[in-house]
Amino acid sequence: MINVAVIGVGYLGQFHAQKYNALPNAHLVAVCDVDIERAKCIAKESNVQAISDYKTLVGQVDAVSIVTPTPYHCEIGEFFLSNGVHVLMEKPITTTIEEADKLIAMAAAKNLVLQTGHLERFNNAVTAVRPYLNKPRFIESTRLAPFKLRGTDVNVILDLMIHDIDLIQSMVDAEIEHIDASGSVVLSSSIDIANARIKFTNGCVANVTASRISQRPERSLRIFQENNYLVIDLNHKRIAMHKKSDIDIHPGIPRMSRETFRFEKGDALLAQIQSFLECIETGKAPEVCGLAGKKALETAIRITDIVNKNNARYHSPNQPDSHND
Repeated sequence: MINVAVIGVGYLGQFHAQKYNALPNAHLVAVCDVDIERAKCIAKESNVQAISDYKTLVGQVDAVSIVTPTPYHCEIGEFFLSNGVHVLMEKPITTTIEEADKLIAMAAAKNLVLQTGHLERFNNAVTAVRPYLNKPRFIESTRLAPFKLRGTDVNVILDLMIHDIDLIQSMVDAEIEHIDASGSVVLSSSIDIANARIKFTNGCVANVTASRISQRPERSLRIFQENNYLVIDLNHKRIAMHKKSDIDIHPGIPRMSRETFRFEKGDALLAQIQSFLECIETGKAPEVCGLAGKKALETAIRITDIVNKNNARYHSPNQPDSHND
């Protein structure tokens, strides 16, 4: 039985508490939040103690989920790792690369699990499509969502696009060669919609779009490879595979056949937490380790910097306003 606690029980943290409470190999000791009334409400659901100071958990827990706003990730993660506690850190892993490096080094030095909460890795459709991947040449991802106040402590690249950045980097076995990006502030005080074109050293190109000001949600991936392409609907857990058939539509030009797969809705968060606990029990490396979290963060920061630089250049007083072109 692994003694666990959830630090931060806002919208997502409450579900971490529910999953731990339902698992036979986990004992949820407490939930923690600076809003003690919120903590008490979630604690009552799980029949555990509610606390407002995470430091009181030392000696009581073996592992924690940290589901606080991103600026607090490093401080809280450092505290628990330094006290020998395994950490499941919500994405993005930290605010800066230096902070991520610090947590990764601490976890390695103490032989602790540091897992990053990139939930889409545990999406049924994603795990099912991996055997069909064969050196992707072009990937197009779209992630659209209606505006919600939660998550606006970071821009849309760090909030939403980072999911697809992580997925794409896990599918493309190559380093990034070049990035072009654009984006705009619309409703919040930071970038709300963005697009990035990422070129990898092996020639693969990814076109990645994320928006948190859309009317309807969409989460999809299109993966183009030699002889076939795959369409993944992450929302509805569907895969469509298009590939060359044995029938020609014209001499020498084969017809494309289409095969579809549909999966049970599943529970990606439960699978993620089960994987975290299994890594603690067996010592195996996490599906999304700290280094993977850092790699996704690094790319997200690069895209953010490019968008901000382009916006500053185009809106500079020394540059003609686009409306006047």
